[in-house]
Amino acid sequence: MNSFSEIVEEIKSIVSSEFNSKKIFDKDVAEILGISQMNFATMKKRNKIPFGELLDFCASRSISINWILYGQSPESLVEATNKYYMVRYFSDINASAGGGSENECEIVEELEIPEEFVLMLGGERELKNIEAINVSGDSMEPTFSYNDIVFVNRAKTDLQRGGIFTIRTEAGLFIKRVQKRIDGKVDIISDNKVYSTQTLDPNQIEVIGRVVSRFGNVD
Repeated sequence: MNSFSEIVEEIKSIVSSEFNSKKIFDKDVAEILGISQMNFATMKKRNKIPFGELLDFCASRSISINWILYGQSPESLVEATNKYYMVRYFSDINASAGGGSENECEIVEELEIPEEFVLMLGGERELKNIEAINVSGDSMEPTFSYNDIVFVNRAKTDLQRGGIFTIRTEAGLFIKRVQKRIDGKVDIISDNKVYSTQTLDPNQIEVIGRVVSRFGNVD
């Protein structure tokens, strides 16, 4: 697999025509991928590849991610790139990263995901537990943004270790960072610091599942 530095150079080559022959810097690649310059620099130093952002980049330009990760030509990947998996997508349900939200009618579609993305969801064996829903609101920015599609593993409902979950309260359906307190209560935390933390009793919360990954805005 290519290093993150090699992947960055490949991205610069791919987008060079969009910069009218101007020199492309790492900050430009960070902006293209939707990563802050500080996080980008840390990822590059640690060779931590941002797979989710790369998938979004490749999808937006109809590029095989194997080309970016392994330097394999698209021609050699015809069979591999035709392998997709399906997950259930509730296209009319919005889990709010702001005020509670949920539509009454649940329309189930099938969302096609590439083979490479399956590993990010926990592997093929976990797909039976995965459902995709939409994000609305801004209280979880920059982690999640409006119109992101998030993947929820309904088999993972244990709050003991904390994490980001889809939860239902009397106010509606939310995507929030959830942390169990020593006194048994649960903190409902927004990544956007403009929003204050809520504290609820466990019996006031229904845990739908852990959010395990996301797509950016998918048309």
